Amino acid sequence: MTTNPITRSPAAETPQPATALTPEAVIEQLRILRSQIPEVSPLTPKQRKTSRNKAVTSEPIVQASINVIGASDKVALALDQPIDDARALQDEAIRWKAVEAEARTLLSGIAGANFIRQQQLELLGAQAYSIASQLVRNPANDELVPHVREIKRLKSLARRKKPAPATPPPSPAPAETSSPAGASSETKS
Repeated sequence: MTTNPITRSPAAETPQPATALTPEAVIEQLRILRSQIPEVSPLTPKQRKTSRNKAVTSEPIVQASINVIGASDKVALALDQPIDDARALQDEAIRWKAVEAEARTLLSGIAGANFIRQQQLELLGAQAYSIASQLVRNPANDELVPHVREIKRLKSLARRKKPAPATPPPSPAPAETSSPAGASSETKS
C-alpha cells in the first residue's frame, strides 16, 4: 500500500504582504477606533493650562499614597474608594500610557514619511522648473512660458521680507516722578 504524501504549496507557506492603506482609509479607521475608545476627548485650552500649572507628583509618591488606601479602612471609607478600585484605576492608567506611547510612535512615523514625501516633491518641482527654464529658450516650447513666469513670480513673493508685526506703543511714563535729594518735581515758570 502506497501512501500519498500531502504536499504543501509554497505560496501557502509564504506570508502575504498586508495591503497598504490609503490615507483616506487610515482616517476612516482612526475615526472608528476613536469612537470605540472610552473617554477620548481633547482638553480645552483652559483645561490644558490648568493641568500644566498643577504640580506633577512623582510615581513613587503616587504609589505610596495609594498604598495608604490599602493600609487603612478609614482612608478607603473617607475616599469612598476601595483599594481594589484604586489598583484597577492604576493598572488602567499604566496600560493607556502604553497606548499613548504607541500612538505617538505612529504619529512620529507618519510625520517622518510626510516630511520625506515633501522633500521629494520639492526636489521634483525644482528639477521641473530647471528643465522648463532651459526649454523656454527655444520658441518651440512657448506653452511653458506662462508656467515659468508664474513660478518666478511666486519665488519672488516668497523671497520678500514679511512686514514686521506692529509693535505696541510704549507705555506712558508715570505722571509723578521722584527727584533726587527731595527736590520738588514741579518746574518753576
